[in-house]
Amino acid sequence: MRIISLLLCACGLCCLRLAAQSPADSLLAVRLDSLAEHGLPRGSSAGMAVYDLTEGRMLYERQADGLCRPASTMKLATAIAALAQPGFDEPFRTEIWAKGRIEGDTLHGDLYVVGGFDPELGDADLDSLVSAVARAPFSVIKGRVLGDVSMKDSLYWGSGWLWDDNPAAFQPYLSPLMLEKGTARVTVSPTQPGDTAGVSVRPASSYYTVNNTARTRTPSAGPLRVTRRWMENGNEILVSGNVAKRQTRALNLYSSQDFFMHTFAERLAAAGIRRAGTAADSLYAFGELSAPDSLCVLLAAHETPAQRVLDEMLKESDNLNAEAMFCRLGAQYTGRKHVRARDAQQAVRELIGKVGLRPSDYRLADGCGLSHYDYLSPRLLVAFLRYAYARTDIFGKLYKALPVSGVDGTLKRRMGRGTPAYRRVHAKTGSYTGINCLAGYLQARDGHWLAFAIMNQNVLSGRKARAFQDKVCVEIIMRQGN
Repeated sequence: MRIISLLLCACGLCCLRLAAQSPADSLLAVRLDSLAEHGLPRGSSAGMAVYDLTEGRMLYERQADGLCRPASTMKLATAIAALAQPGFDEPFRTEIWAKGRIEGDTLHGDLYVVGGFDPELGDADLDSLVSAVARAPFSVIKGRVLGDVSMKDSLYWGSGWLWDDNPAAFQPYLSPLMLEKGTARVTVSPTQPGDTAGVSVRPASSYYTVNNTARTRTPSAGPLRVTRRWMENGNEILVSGNVAKRQTRALNLYSSQDFFMHTFAERLAAAGIRRAGTAADSLYAFGELSAPDSLCVLLAAHETPAQRVLDEMLKESDNLNAEAMFCRLGAQYTGRKHVRARDAQQAVRELIGKVGLRPSDYRLADGCGLSHYDYLSPRLLVAFLRYAYARTDIFGKLYKALPVSGVDGTLKRRMGRGTPAYRRVHAKTGSYTGINCLAGYLQARDGHWLAFAIMNQNVLSGRKARAFQDKVCVEIIMRQGN
């Protein structure tokens, strides 16, 4: 009797939900329920929430409060919390200061490179900084070349990141000084059959070495492999296997701040900046620049617009950009230079409270979603999307940066031409083993704007999870409004 009573109660609740909805919404709920019941890969689950922004009401929920690992949809929380800060538009900035007396052609003092966690600083940008120093009124440094990485603590990976994702380029060693995202791009080209393949690496630096045993069009050499001895934190790039066509691979280097400073100091010397005195024993060291005084001169600065960092972070799901944004969020939220992950976490928690939910109901670990300790819910992601939509200054920047279905970013090959969802979905993807999520905005055929979150969990087939999400988006788009 108890089981029968529970079933009757469940049926009654379902009927009440359907009765409270319009016929069109009830039909949408039936279709989405059916998709969830029959379209999910075996053993997996999906939490979903859909909110009608035009009418200001929740349209559909399924396990909307269930805690889920967000993967890269975590970047939405980071982005919206960062956009909510008054100083969001301040650029990411890397500065070079001289501290000491300049007499003749000699700087009697130290040269500082102050990192601002610019994730987009590249090879050409580093050369521009070096050229600016070369134009300074000295050619000799009687002191040290110092990297200031004091903005961030020394934890080079986020909490809960997987050690064996090393040396993949998507898991860089984090530092306020980053060159080419802390990675080396290795291009392997065929030569004559049987001969050693050609290898080139960018950016050029003596920080790493190359061990090339790859062979041209020699199948017996095995598949092409580009790696390094990452278990020992070694930076000898190992290239082996068969090369039939030109290929480029990227891998991280240990460690980013040393990679930056070694290459910077090396290029300073090539530009004619000579070091003298006992401090010349090492190319560089690390130290914090105290508050600038009369002995300090700003020699050069490189700036990257915050929108550019945001665009790469969301369009291409760049983990480094997200962690840089997360770190700067902590700095702007606290007003302090020295920040830790928990400072940014607190900024996100405050926003969770602002959207009417309890911060203690969720778990925050990093800014990009690589961590397996992150736990959010579909309802929370939709609440953040609603918050952004209601604020024109936030929404415009966020919407511009989101991938567009069938057009660009991580949605370029999904919901393309010939489907009802083409160009209608602006959303962030998120995936790693077992997890596949999609959250963002879409415009239905009836003209309504909607915010949605679909969080697939325990699904080993990313292809099947993405197909399910695409079908959900099409169902929402094809709904008939009231």
